[in-house]
Amino acid sequence: MPADFDLERLYDAHAQALFGYILNLTRDEEDTLEVLQEVFIKLARHPAAFLAARDERAFLISLAHNVAIDLIRRRGTRSKYHARFGVEQVSPFAPSPDPDEAAFRNELSAALAKLPPEQRAVVHLKLWERFTFDQIAETLDIPANTAASRYRYCLDKLRDLLRPFYEEIK
Repeated sequence: MPADFDLERLYDAHAQALFGYILNLTRDEEDTLEVLQEVFIKLARHPAAFLAARDERAFLISLAHNVAIDLIRRRGTRSKYHARFGVEQVSPFAPSPDPDEAAFRNELSAALAKLPPEQRAVVHLKLWERFTFDQIAETLDIPANTAASRYRYCLDKLRDLLRPFYEEIK
């Protein structure tokens, strides 16, 4: 293992953010933990690939994205996840003691769950990881214009999905 490769530091610095990103894709905590474990096993086995990366967070998210997609494909569960999106509400947000804020977080989580995984991935990277569209494009191996379009479509869909909630509280 190369001398400047510190797996423990990488885990401590990035595992929490990777967990949130992967959970947003898989919508299942058990699958998320499996993907996260596989990401760090791959890093331990092939540290040279990581050392060649320009941006460690982008590299790790890209690796996590690929492992998550592989898991979904391998299990043939894509349709299972799509069917569950409408009923399962996995919130990427911390609990809130304020009932109005908690209601909004539940609505937002449900709205995010109704979006295609490709759009959720982009909006997660843009809003929670604060990636630029160029960074998103590189991380997800898509054109920057595609990343921007997916983000715009996602925001439009979220606005439409959350409109009843906002009209209800007026």
